[in-house]
Amino acid sequence: MDLALTSEGLLRETEHSTPDKPWVEMATLDDLSALTELVMDLFSMSSGDFRPDREVQERGLRLILEDPSRGRIAVIRNQDQIFGMVNMLFTISTERGGFVIMMEDVVIHPNHRGQGYGTMLLNYVITFAKQKEFLRITLLTDKISAESQEFFRKQGFNYSNMIPMRCLIEKNA
Repeated sequence: MDLALTSEGLLRETEHSTPDKPWVEMATLDDLSALTELVMDLFSMSSGDFRPDREVQERGLRLILEDPSRGRIAVIRNQDQIFGMVNMLFTISTERGGFVIMMEDVVIHPNHRGQGYGTMLLNYVITFAKQKEFLRITLLTDKISAESQEFFRKQGFNYSNMIPMRCLIEKNA
């Protein structure tokens, strides 16, 4: 499976007629600063599981951007700015017998919500998953955000009997 996909061959939303119409594409290292800001905003709105820490979030994003076999980050942008993103991490599922995506950090800047941009991002991810023959997309979203959960349900995501549990491994502990 070729995970180091360039934008060629993937449905691109960049074919637009007006210069300021937003489009979706894969992020690059040049986008790191803008992605870090979006994740910082997301974590500051989160339910307590996450603590915004610019250095930590930037390091995590860099690890993804530097090695496309780990995952990809899709962004929605116009000519001036990135205002939305989704993080896709790649792993293998024994249940599905192949590659799957763990989708996190789905965020649209508050000034751009309610305009269909979240749907554009998710459609891009789903198209990417189908073209690269991924077998499942698992989404992590805030438990207390009913608005987010309803949005994802409308996009075809359903609850699973699985629940996330985690064990934090602290450095120097």
